[in-house]
Amino acid sequence: MRLLIKNGHLIDPAANENTGMNVLIEDGRVSAWMKQSEPDPEDIEIFDAGGNLVAPGFIDLHVHLREPGQEHKETIATGCAAAVAGGWTSICPMPNTNPINDNAAITRYMIEQAEHAGLANVFPIGAITKSSDGIELAEMAEMKSAGAVAVSDDGRPVPTAGMMRRAMQYARDHSLPVIDHCEDKSLSSGGVMHEGKVSLLLGLKGMPALAEEIDAVRDILLARETGAHIHIAHVSTAGAVEAVRRAKAEGVRVTCEVTPHHFTLTDRAVEGYDTNTKMAPPLRSKEHLEAVIEGIRDGTIDAIATDHAPHHADEKALEFDRAPFGIIGLETAVGLAFNELVEKGVIGLEQLVRLCSANPAKIFGLEGRGTLAPGAHADVTIIDPDLEWTYDVRTTRSKSRNTPYHGWTFRGAAVATFVGGRQVYERNGE
Repeated sequence: MRLLIKNGHLIDPAANENTGMNVLIEDGRVSAWMKQSEPDPEDIEIFDAGGNLVAPGFIDLHVHLREPGQEHKETIATGCAAAVAGGWTSICPMPNTNPINDNAAITRYMIEQAEHAGLANVFPIGAITKSSDGIELAEMAEMKSAGAVAVSDDGRPVPTAGMMRRAMQYARDHSLPVIDHCEDKSLSSGGVMHEGKVSLLLGLKGMPALAEEIDAVRDILLARETGAHIHIAHVSTAGAVEAVRRAKAEGVRVTCEVTPHHFTLTDRAVEGYDTNTKMAPPLRSKEHLEAVIEGIRDGTIDAIATDHAPHHADEKALEFDRAPFGIIGLETAVGLAFNELVEKGVIGLEQLVRLCSANPAKIFGLEGRGTLAPGAHADVTIIDPDLEWTYDVRTTRSKSRNTPYHGWTFRGAAVATFVGGRQVYERNGE
């Protein structure tokens, strides 16, 4: 198959390109860039980008697909459908399925289901410990051979420094990043929102920022000692961002990600007791949000990841204390990033593309992705930065509807998505 994506503006930070170029694709790979003045090759399919942004396919380092075991919330196929509609060509599902993805068989199953769906690429994240119970290391080498790109017990933070140290040593030997949901449960247990003035006024038990910051510092110290690559999931506090900033300056192998909800909402959103504002880490206070945005601005934060966490409506209909943590986010992330980061001048378009493509590919070692340089996989995200649209959760491709962003209006959206040179999504006036 031969395809020419023409009349777009190519932004490829990994290749230091920010210019108007046509992209020639053959057999699922980028074969060349062509000047827009050059004649089109013969016998080729044309996609007219219409002046829109042509970017390397966006990569989401942190999603929950629920399959196997909780297919009533999400399947790999429906999660991939939501991903490509949001502009994500590759997604990395966390291991908290049922059973836990702590062995090669489940890793292979997830990849096979994604291949059957034929939408986004799926790069599974394996568990650090068996059943994610923090007691015995999982078979990381076998999972890597099956296709796992990192390890994490996300949602169940590795409880002890001793276990995390052993995990880092083992993961380092197999060139696997270790991802941690930083939360000291002895400080946050029973909490349902950020600990602060708002939690006091609402009468809800809080989760202090310190719980995240203590674990982040622990993990950084262990990474320094072991030489392992630690990736801090969904940073949400000023202290965690500063810990990463200092560690990078000292040469520690540390990277981190941020979710759109942590740079768009504060704990004030919880005042209506809407369970769609309940997530872990919780929505923090304004000073933490501002510190996160500064971390995005100065490059401390490496990637934007959605932490897409589908839940059935019946579960989210419970009282705030009893409802599960998490929201869906694959279809709103790009719009939120444009609204809160690009339109407000925090970052430019090139940095947004870097946060969503080049950096994620580098963090997880996804060879031939995160760039559209000749020879790379032809994963492409086409974005209209001026498109104004309103999010209607009733039209989501996810099986779940748990979002605080229903009815929000955005400027900027993915309008077409290509995976392996094959178009898997086109926005049709939505």
